[in-house]
Amino acid sequence: MFRLGIGFACFATSAFGLQPLGAAADDPAIARGEYLVTMGGCNDCHTPGYFFGKPDSSRFLGGSDVGFEIPGEGVFIGRNITPDKETGIGSWTREQIVTAIQTGQRPDGRMLAPIMPWHAFAQLTEEDAGAIAAFLQSLKPVSHQVPGPFKPGEKVSTFMFRILPPGETAAAAPK
Repeated sequence: MFRLGIGFACFATSAFGLQPLGAAADDPAIARGEYLVTMGGCNDCHTPGYFFGKPDSSRFLGGSDVGFEIPGEGVFIGRNITPDKETGIGSWTREQIVTAIQTGQRPDGRMLAPIMPWHAFAQLTEEDAGAIAAFLQSLKPVSHQVPGPFKPGEKVSTFMFRILPPGETAAAAPK
């Protein structure tokens, strides 16, 4: 079965083994969550290789390798949103995931990066937000520590997209 993600993603979930683990694959909430994650384009910012045209399906939603620079804010890289307890969201409860999706607030009290579209996701029903959380918790954990975030002026260790306000000059070509 093929799924089309918002943006540029098109991948075969069954061919790449992205189905939830075990009996959870038969859970309608998890199936709904998979659909919403796919249509929401979560893969775009949270899977390594995606922005290079070669998403690493073995690390699906395991955190990006490209950051977004926002002037005055810093550089933010899509985090690991798999249930890995050390490098992902494996220690988050379903309710904490829903809160992050709908309010932008992490369990530790910090706000999600400004590039994360939680304002749009705030419009999800509680049932849909819960289905997304259930799907994320059903995934195979991926051990991948994402660098950053980086404060303005800090050296960045990943590729990045630079977001410039109108009137700014684009970076010069390397010499």
